[in-house]
Amino acid sequence: MKDPSGREMPKLDDYYLFLAVADAGGLAGASLATGTPQPTLSRRMATLERLLGKRLFERGGRGYSLTSEGRALLQEAEALREAATRLCRFQIRESAPEVRITAGRWTTRYVARHLSEIWSRESPWRPALLASNSNVDIARREADIGIRNRRPEQSWLAGRKLGTLHYAEYATGPEVTGYVTLHHDQPTTPSERWLRTEHADEIVATASDARSAADMAVAGVGRALLPCFAGREIGGLMQVSPLIEALTHDEWLVSHHDARFDPPVRAALDALAELLMSPERFGEE
Repeated sequence: MKDPSGREMPKLDDYYLFLAVADAGGLAGASLATGTPQPTLSRRMATLERLLGKRLFERGGRGYSLTSEGRALLQEAEALREAATRLCRFQIRESAPEVRITAGRWTTRYVARHLSEIWSRESPWRPALLASNSNVDIARREADIGIRNRRPEQSWLAGRKLGTLHYAEYATGPEVTGYVTLHHDQPTTPSERWLRTEHADEIVATASDARSAADMAVAGVGRALLPCFAGREIGGLMQVSPLIEALTHDEWLVSHHDARFDPPVRAALDALAELLMSPERFGEE
């Protein structure tokens, strides 16, 4: 939302969340009251302060206490409390529509592990994750959102670049030799095809799924070739090679041009972008 001069303005639910944090005196109580994850509340309050150009809270070990500007905003926002509550309840429906999200297996696992950071039962959409190394047809509405390794070429698809992904070898230590990967008759990915081209004679074990192959790497059987965001999250593994430049690629959030304007799909797109573009995922400070 922008004002007549083109400056971005806070959304109404930003004020609703502000009231919840002010009432609770911190993020934990506000999270329970609104069903919004604490990391999201923290980001939303920082955004509200930025858009208003005012410091609303003193943040400390005892929680969030209002500054003088925060108290002034609280007084102004009281008139919005009832309206904001009604609108929020209208948006938050018990039978929120399902949004089907397709991605590769490692990305799907990452989304599943971090879903609570961007979604709650009160969100206006329900996640339906579909892990597949093959492109599920968004044009035919087999999925609503795809997380892809290249920019969409079809005119009816919209794409948002998320970032650049890197790959490396992961093992229990640098002394481990040989590789573990998928069976040769399994659906492949560019990284698996590269491994079979460059190190076919060094493959010591295979599995029917990527997670089982990674588990063999955790057991010390061999090295696993993994996207770095996945390798960093698997306990017992460490990066044992430089980044493999041949496998570096951009990642895109893709949806049908028409479907992206549907409120549940739009909410899911924004939430996924927030999660997948986070500096932590790319190993940044």
